[in-house]
Amino acid sequence: MASSSSSSSSSPLLFFLITSLSLLVATLRLPQIAAADSSPCSFPAIFNFGDSNSDTGGLSAAFGPAPPPNGETFFGMPVGRYCDGRLVIDFIANSLGLPFLNAYLDSIGTNFSHGANFATAGSTIRRQNTTLFQSGYSPFSLDVQSWQFSQFISRSQLASQKGGVFKDLLPANETFSQALYTFDIGQNDLTSGYFSGQTTEEVIAYIPDLMDKFTSIVKDIYWLGGRYFWIHSTGPLGCLAYVLERVPTIAAKKDEAGCGATFNDVAKIYNMKLKETVAQLRKDLPLAAFTYVDVYTAKYELFLHAKKYGFEHPLVACCGHGGEYNHDVGCGGKMVVNNTEVLVGKSCEEPSKSICWDGVHYTEAGNKIVFDQIAAGALSDPPVPIRMACMPK
Repeated sequence: MASSSSSSSSSPLLFFLITSLSLLVATLRLPQIAAADSSPCSFPAIFNFGDSNSDTGGLSAAFGPAPPPNGETFFGMPVGRYCDGRLVIDFIANSLGLPFLNAYLDSIGTNFSHGANFATAGSTIRRQNTTLFQSGYSPFSLDVQSWQFSQFISRSQLASQKGGVFKDLLPANETFSQALYTFDIGQNDLTSGYFSGQTTEEVIAYIPDLMDKFTSIVKDIYWLGGRYFWIHSTGPLGCLAYVLERVPTIAAKKDEAGCGATFNDVAKIYNMKLKETVAQLRKDLPLAAFTYVDVYTAKYELFLHAKKYGFEHPLVACCGHGGEYNHDVGCGGKMVVNNTEVLVGKSCEEPSKSICWDGVHYTEAGNKIVFDQIAAGALSDPPVPIRMACMPK
């Protein structure tokens, strides 16, 4: 579907490596891996790459804001997140003592001294070669996000040399080799195949290509200074209303949680390949620390044992209107009634009792439980907590 990114990415990367050689030299002189002791890592920043599961305002900045009632639970207003409140990446930042990440694409009131978020809703590992308005998928695929990151390094260092407010709002040179690099992407690559009419076998067949592209991009970021990588698996997409409703024939086969079994099986295959890819990256880049995080298990646990966590109707969206999953009209959606446009995609009364916010994304309550499950390292390979993710493996 999407062509290889290797040839198109080499030119801007080469340009950056030539023009910013001093940065790389400085980076390589720094300690690459923290000593294997009990002291937690001191990450001065996070650089995040991904899709809507970790988008803190990128798509809103580029194409218009996420509408109300998004953001209502924690922020009291829409803040670019497709959620009623905080995302897993927000809880990660908070746990490391860092402020929430500003979206790289957001030019208003941004502070990048503690990192930047390159994720945008609808992003994929490989390019979809369609517009957002045609397919719903973002033009900011993972390779584009990596190019943005390379520009961010060179331009932020030039700007910070001016001093004053620029120096306060941009990361120091050494930050790039000391930061945590987080990835949460892949869900949209799987759904795009199904939504374009491909069979399960065809979707599975292009997973190796996704891994090749992911590997290439991670290596690009490594050569730009990244050393500590925290990589999320994809979640159980067969438990999400937008998948269950859009491909009902395949969704008919249910698993023990009532989710679409075939979709979840494909997600498991993707995650198995991703884990193998991370293991190979460890071998290829021994100076880096890689942590694979089994987010699938953390998310599926919510659906499998919903009552245990106080959730009701686990597959039903909190925000939306109509249909089996409250998803016929999306969150914030409107309808014309008696020649008047009326908001019908409203929030449920108690979002904290719902796993799914809008049939695509998780509620803040769901995200918090997912974070609690992954933060201590029980679902990680190797089993290290996020505060120790700089340790040698």
